[in-house]
Amino acid sequence: MKNLQRSIRFRLTLYYSLIVGATLLGFAVASYFYTEQNLLSSLDRSLYQEVVTIKNFIEPQAKKVRLKKQRPKQKLQSSVDRKSAAETVRRSNEVEMKNIDSSDVEFDELWNKIYEHSLQVSKKQIVQIRDRNGDILYKSGLGKEENITFDDIPQDITKLVTIWNAQGQPLRLAVSQDRTMKVYIAYPISEINEVLGNLFSIFLLLIPVAIVISISGGWFLAARSFKPVDDITRTARAITAHNLDQRIQSSGVDDELGRLVATFNEMISRLQLSFAQIQQFSSDASHELRTPLTILRGELELALRTKKHSPEEFRIVISSALEETLRMSSIIENLLSLAKSDVARPTANFNDVWLRPIIQELYEDCTILAENKHITVKLGTLDDALILGDTVRLRQLFLNLIDNAIKYTPENGLVEISLFRENGMVKVRVKDTGMGIPADDISKIFDRFYRVDKARSRELGGSGLGLSISKWIADIHSGSISVESELNVGTVFTVTFPLKTPTPQLTMLN
Repeated sequence: MKNLQRSIRFRLTLYYSLIVGATLLGFAVASYFYTEQNLLSSLDRSLYQEVVTIKNFIEPQAKKVRLKKQRPKQKLQSSVDRKSAAETVRRSNEVEMKNIDSSDVEFDELWNKIYEHSLQVSKKQIVQIRDRNGDILYKSGLGKEENITFDDIPQDITKLVTIWNAQGQPLRLAVSQDRTMKVYIAYPISEINEVLGNLFSIFLLLIPVAIVISISGGWFLAARSFKPVDDITRTARAITAHNLDQRIQSSGVDDELGRLVATFNEMISRLQLSFAQIQQFSSDASHELRTPLTILRGELELALRTKKHSPEEFRIVISSALEETLRMSSIIENLLSLAKSDVARPTANFNDVWLRPIIQELYEDCTILAENKHITVKLGTLDDALILGDTVRLRQLFLNLIDNAIKYTPENGLVEISLFRENGMVKVRVKDTGMGIPADDISKIFDRFYRVDKARSRELGGSGLGLSISKWIADIHSGSISVESELNVGTVFTVTFPLKTPTPQLTMLN
């Protein structure tokens, strides 16, 4: 169970389900409150419109309609005799009865029309109309003894409030009054609550179902999405040092997984190249060490087989053995330097270094080395240049280049050393008139143990590591080495370093 909870598939499904659940819950809450506000707003507009409609319908006929309570009662004077009074009352009642009959007809017609209108609107709607004295003129939707009571009625303004009836049920009320009447239009809010309750029940049923479906769908989609990752894992697990030529199958689509597969394949290619270089390096190192060991062994065995040796013969054998030993020591030292450079950036003693004195000193030393081959070593441009570097390593770098130039330049040739500044950089150039380097080999000359002419290099004492070490020294100094060469014409090696501006010295004045 713990492994399942730690899996990306489980977490993605969980996050997906949480997001879907939160989205559905937020949608349900927003929909519920939006529906509630929309229904209440619609109800308020409807009640307001009903008040306006009824008032507009009654007002033109309000003067023609009177209740018996509102009809005027004539006052009799005390000085009139009873007979006259009775006659007056009889005549007054006859007129009044005629008025009552005519008024009642108009009264009934008016309220019948309002009743028909109320039926067309809604059976749940409650209508109550009072006169200015508070007497009920008309009501519908209420019980016989039930009335709407609300006193805070604005003049000529429709007010919307919530009240409670005798049963404790909330009603939404629109109320207004003018100089002739008070109009009450109400509607039970329980109708809206019933709609909202149905909506809540729907959400309560559908959201869990939707979450279950999202969990199932999320798990299925996660499984489908991670199937290529499982394939990559199985393929990568099957790749070892013995089958680095194998690659992970790519879908050809430039998506996240496609780029992951491409990155893995590039990494495997680099590993394959590194393993090939290590194998080649081991083979070359073994070969380079085997040659002087074979010579040394042969010389010593020959010395042991011969019973009598003159001191001169012993000197020759010992000199040959010493030469091969020094050769092996040089190869091993260079191999150790390169091995250290592969493991980590070596520690170097970096300081401000002026290159001109180093070049002049190497020029004097190499002039002696070139005398035996009658090679001329000369200085070209020699500028002052300051860089940040390790003096010992820089001497090793320049000496390797000059020594190579002397080795591969025929007799009576020329080697020229130059030091100059250019575009904020300092360049050291070693130019020779030697055998040159084929164009196909220029990109390989910095590889370890690589030699253009292997037979001649061994004769000259080369091990094929000098240029590799030179490139490494240039790299740790943030520099670079470039090569230009033409067969049977000569070669030019150019080393470029960042130029450092010297710090001005402050003079203390007494």
